[in-house]
Amino acid sequence: MFDNFLIRKDSLENETDANGNIVGFKFAARNANYRGVYLSLHNGYYIKVDGIQYKRDVQTFEINGRAPRTFEEIKTAVWEHWDYDDEGIIHVKKEGGLEPGKHTIEFQQSVLAAYGYLPTDEEWVKCPPEPGTGAGSDKTKNIVTYELELQK
Repeated sequence: MFDNFLIRKDSLENETDANGNIVGFKFAARNANYRGVYLSLHNGYYIKVDGIQYKRDVQTFEINGRAPRTFEEIKTAVWEHWDYDDEGIIHVKKEGGLEPGKHTIEFQQSVLAAYGYLPTDEEWVKCPPEPGTGAGSDKTKNIVTYELELQK
């Protein structure tokens, strides 16, 4: 049920660089786990916008007042916590960004473990699962579809 509220509906925006060039888009997301998670367990997202998938290598994540980080950087943040109601900002590199108007976003969070030891823990630390496969999906078992309008 909470899956339907992971993305803030009015948060989809294009991003520009220092020269004013549109270099991607971003949106706000919440953690699906009511206990929150240590940031190092956060493995990225399955993101498909208007039929185009944006894998983890073009995603960065901004949380706790820190600059956007890659998921390789985040996996070393073992003492940093992402609380349940705190919004994080997902940044996606895409030259030219998104066109004005409404966009269909398919979305799933990947969090490696939230409740202690699982048989997959050691394997996933060495080789994290690909977001969207269901492995590591924690509280977001299904890919959820949102329709968001680009704000700027």
